[in-house]
Amino acid sequence: MRILHTMLRVVDLDRSIAFYTEILGMRLLRRKDYPEGRFTLAFVGYGSEDSEAVLELTHNWDTASYELGNAYGHIALAVPDAAAACAAIKARGGKVVREAGPMKHGSTIIAFVEDPDGYKVELIERQ
Repeated sequence: MRILHTMLRVVDLDRSIAFYTEILGMRLLRRKDYPEGRFTLAFVGYGSEDSEAVLELTHNWDTASYELGNAYGHIALAVPDAAAACAAIKARGGKVVREAGPMKHGSTIIAFVEDPDGYKVELIERQ
């Protein structure tokens, strides 16, 4: 077994695709409308779905907003330099909500950014 994808419900699919591709550097792997169900699915990621876990962005056409809930945590991405990643994300218009620095009660360097729907994405520095 392996993890295939994580699904996030998004309000504005084009804005979300732009965030994950233009700001975080993923690729749009596929997108399909389901008119009878009134939703669209878009899959984004850093590699092929055949070998990598990806994100499924689900846009329900008739839903104007979502509550994120308090059980959801975050998506985590490995980066070689968290401070440089934050600077690049800010330069591309992304929102950094926790600058790079050591995690609380540890020494791992982390940072957090937020996508257009308020989902948190953790950047974990890995050399």
